[in-house]
Amino acid sequence: MPLSLSPAARPLSDRERFLGFAFAAADMLAEVDAEGRIGFATGAFRLHLGRSAEAFIGLTAAELIAAEDRAAFELARAALPSRGRLPPTVLRLADPRRTPFMVSGLHLALPGQPVRDCLSFAPLPEGVTLRQEGGTDPATLRRLLEERLRGTPGQAAGLGLIELPDAPEGMNLRLVEEALHAAGDGACLAAEIAPGRLGLLPPAGQKLPELKDLLARLTERLTSGGGSVSTASVGLEAPGLTPVQAIRALRHCLSVFARDGDRGLKEAGFDDGLGGFVDEMAQRSQVLARAIEQQRFNLLYQPIQGLSDRVTHHFEALCRPQRGVLGPSEGPGDFVNLAEAVGLTEALDFAVLEVAARDIEEHNPSERVAVNLSGLSVQSAAFRARLFGRLERESGLAGRLMVELTESAEVEHEEEAAATLAGLRERGVPVCLDDFGAGAAAFRYLRAYRVDFVKVDGAFVTAALERERDRRFVASMVDLSRAVGSEVIAERIETAAHADLMRELGVGYGQGWHLGRPGALPRREKLLVGKRKGLQESWG
Repeated sequence: MPLSLSPAARPLSDRERFLGFAFAAADMLAEVDAEGRIGFATGAFRLHLGRSAEAFIGLTAAELIAAEDRAAFELARAALPSRGRLPPTVLRLADPRRTPFMVSGLHLALPGQPVRDCLSFAPLPEGVTLRQEGGTDPATLRRLLEERLRGTPGQAAGLGLIELPDAPEGMNLRLVEEALHAAGDGACLAAEIAPGRLGLLPPAGQKLPELKDLLARLTERLTSGGGSVSTASVGLEAPGLTPVQAIRALRHCLSVFARDGDRGLKEAGFDDGLGGFVDEMAQRSQVLARAIEQQRFNLLYQPIQGLSDRVTHHFEALCRPQRGVLGPSEGPGDFVNLAEAVGLTEALDFAVLEVAARDIEEHNPSERVAVNLSGLSVQSAAFRARLFGRLERESGLAGRLMVELTESAEVEHEEEAAATLAGLRERGVPVCLDDFGAGAAAFRYLRAYRVDFVKVDGAFVTAALERERDRRFVASMVDLSRAVGSEVIAERIETAAHADLMRELGVGYGQGWHLGRPGALPRREKLLVGKRKGLQESWG
């Protein structure tokens, strides 16, 4: 007699089958949409992350991952549509202990249904451990601080800064993390901003007095074995400042501390928090505005070459302020940061474009010249109109230029930025996404904008020589970039070993001292002679 189902029984749906199979090897499941936001979550979220699964609905999946692994996660998730699946990958959760978990994913694009990614989170198999490399990187620390400044008031009360001038090289971060755990505050994130100088990100909502108390306890523990330690706290709550103004001030704060430590912070006005620095900068804004208007800076041009043939593809224009524009200890990066802090980014970007256009006309190089444009500039309708007007007045200029979109300031108005970048490409100006991998925004930009080139951040190039994980990271960047039709450039090619590894990983172009140092823009005649000489040498 044939087997029949009872009235109470019913066939399992595909969704139920998927959940059953996934839960066989996972503790937590999440479905995310094309923007990375969680629409469905179930499993042991409360056990592992301290909140119910429902509490994560509407948040981004990246918020489940520890800060130091978010860039790797965003890269893997961005590659899901082209690859179809995310193989089991070890990433750390965003819990206080940064617990290693195995994260897997499946991309679902079924007819008549919204596109979604199904993610599963499983503990590591018993006996398998992940070596903790400690801390987070400075770019991640900065990004998390900026997210707090954009978020709910009260979430970004302060930033802790620590100097350990006497600690053995390479031990600074470990000493601070050990002191944090001993002080009962392992939820803080620490990053080494510069040798012997560390930034401390307290838990969201911690008040400034609590941060100062923590820094006092850390000082006591760190000095118990001898040696000197100095700490500072910078208040991030700045009434009257917009999030963009606060972020500009924060970036300069980190730059000053990395270079000059606590002494530099006092001189720059950060004793009174971000607001104090902005008040101090108001007095310098007119000086900077005049320097930009008078074009008191020079441009140096660094070649970007093919890694296979060593032929120059284009040059990048690097801005160097003239003597007297900045303070004795301030450098080129401060020039950009200060311009952002006082609202002069658009003026600086356009002035750099003007000087580059003059150099192109004078030297008539065979290759294009790339100029940097800040996210603040490309999302400005006024800047776009001025830029396109300049290109239309000199019809040949578009054919000699490239544009690099930098992440010095994150794009807030993506539609405006998209209109600028699309208009440049329509006029024949290629677009490059700079510092790819350094911040989560770059992955969003790659989805939102059509770009011709992606430039891998130099930190990953350096690390790829030492760690397999970073080599896989760069290889994934190459795959993702090619999937969207973009060529790849690697920064910081300082040795032949860097060049060889990047070429093996599929990177087409490189930039760094091994390939050419910044200098004057070569004239066309010299370039042709150099190319003929290179061909003669290659053919014997």
